[in-house]
Amino acid sequence: MLLLTGERLSKTYLERKLLDQTSFSIESGDKIGIVGLNGTGKTTLLRILAGEETLDDGIITKMNGLRIGYLPQNPTLVDHYTILEQALEGVTGDAKEYECKTILTKLELFDFDAKIGTLSGGQKKRVALASALVHDVDLLILDEPTNHIDNDMVAWLEAYLASYKGALLMVTHDRYFLDRVTNRILELEKGKLYRYACNYTKFLEKKAEREEMAIASERKRQSLIRKEVEWIHQGPCGRGTKSQYRIDRLKQLQAESVDFSKSSVELSSMSSRLGRKIIELKGISKRFGERELFSDFSYRLLRDDRIGIIGRNGVGKSTLLKIIMGEIPPDSGEVVVGDTVKIAYFSQECEDMDLSMRPIDYVKAESNAIETLDGMLSASQMLEKFLFFSDLQYTTIGRLSGGERRRLYLSKLLMTAPNVLILDEPTNDLDIETLTILEEYIEGFQGAVIMVSHDRYFLDKTATRIFSFENGEIKGYMGGYTDWTIQQESAQRCEERSQSPEKSKPKHERPKSEKLKFTFKESREFEGIDEEIAKLEEKLLQTEQAIQQNATDFVRLQELVLEKERLDETLAEKMDRWVYLNDLNDKINAQKG
Repeated sequence: MLLLTGERLSKTYLERKLLDQTSFSIESGDKIGIVGLNGTGKTTLLRILAGEETLDDGIITKMNGLRIGYLPQNPTLVDHYTILEQALEGVTGDAKEYECKTILTKLELFDFDAKIGTLSGGQKKRVALASALVHDVDLLILDEPTNHIDNDMVAWLEAYLASYKGALLMVTHDRYFLDRVTNRILELEKGKLYRYACNYTKFLEKKAEREEMAIASERKRQSLIRKEVEWIHQGPCGRGTKSQYRIDRLKQLQAESVDFSKSSVELSSMSSRLGRKIIELKGISKRFGERELFSDFSYRLLRDDRIGIIGRNGVGKSTLLKIIMGEIPPDSGEVVVGDTVKIAYFSQECEDMDLSMRPIDYVKAESNAIETLDGMLSASQMLEKFLFFSDLQYTTIGRLSGGERRRLYLSKLLMTAPNVLILDEPTNDLDIETLTILEEYIEGFQGAVIMVSHDRYFLDKTATRIFSFENGEIKGYMGGYTDWTIQQESAQRCEERSQSPEKSKPKHERPKSEKLKFTFKESREFEGIDEEIAKLEEKLLQTEQAIQQNATDFVRLQELVLEKERLDETLAEKMDRWVYLNDLNDKINAQKG
């Protein structure tokens, strides 16, 4: 069933053409993710469809009685309402109240009577999300629904929307989320919308195919132009005038030029010299009132560390970063920082920007030029690398989108040539292409990186160690986010087995009254089990080394992680069998003696 169509949509904002005579449609069952660079108009398109902004030109046709729900990026709530009142505004019925309370609980909003005016910005966004989910609508529009929610909430929301019965249209930069929820991708690029009937991973493949076809068409067009120009320059062949049709066709071919300039962020690794002593945390502890965030935590930061910090909202992740930087003191312990350490801190809230200031002046306030691997870059050249071309460099910051402001903030930080990067939720509001290049920058960065993020894909691509906040304790794990989940599941299985010893009783245990001896199969197994275990351990070591070597090849990395999990399980089974067989061998020998 067709829910909505947009025909020849046009929208210009501050001389930027966001929509340029573009058309699309939404059908029931569509779960659409919109992708594109910051500032291309994704949020504007959502606002237009939600009825909160008007078009310059074009027609939007909606199904009769179409019900639309909308979660804006920055929702406006009523301060004197309670959480439950705000979430249920416009909704009645006991069943809906029960559903709403369930959703609020999943989003860790437990005090339903708390006033909206007392909540943080992140909590308000979650209240607005609950309100959007509890309303019965035909089309649900979500703008950055995964911002301000932790990994557990993202996983829950992912499962909820994957089974959602209505149509879904959303902007998000969470690539796992796009992969697991969407069945359509709309790419907004230079005013045009390109539709792909697939999830995010397949979209990348189909986009590459589309660009290759466009390049081939452009080559053909250029070839035709050359032939027509040659004909124009030739003398008339038996006629006094040249064919007007062919002259008109040449003009049309010349007018149909395709813009292949690639909008991309290019970063070369820049850092100051870093000495042997970097940052050392010695037994640090922190509590707020009666709540202990962490205690007696120690760690010595290494030059090539890529540490991802995860945990529920409010457990102290940002607090740990601020202690490392010296902004707040620990209750006990100390933080020792080396003399050569130069930290760049990308804060979750960004910094207060003078909205009347121009981006070029904002960056020049830090430095007029920076030495990079490609040579000296001026402030203007650095801005161009971050997609701030001349028109945007000399506009005001107030006219930039939220994502563009974060990109500007990042460019200013990197102008300082840091050797330690501390990133607090860097993925919020950054477009996917910028995130991809930031991931590549982190890979080649000549220094240490510490990052708090709920973006699972980002952590898998960048982190080599995870610090997880668990019940007032910070625990360390090797690998990225997926490695951490595998280790958590393995630990949970071990705990379940230890709590149910009668279920884990080995099938090969023999009655005590039976005379002990090896079966033929057990005898052969006993002779070769040491060699089998040695081979498994060697394979496991090789797989772990391959994981380190393929840290940037995500597809290969996933295969290797699954292979490592399989080898771990096989080795554990073999070790259990080794214990049994050696114990049986000892008993047989004792019985003989």
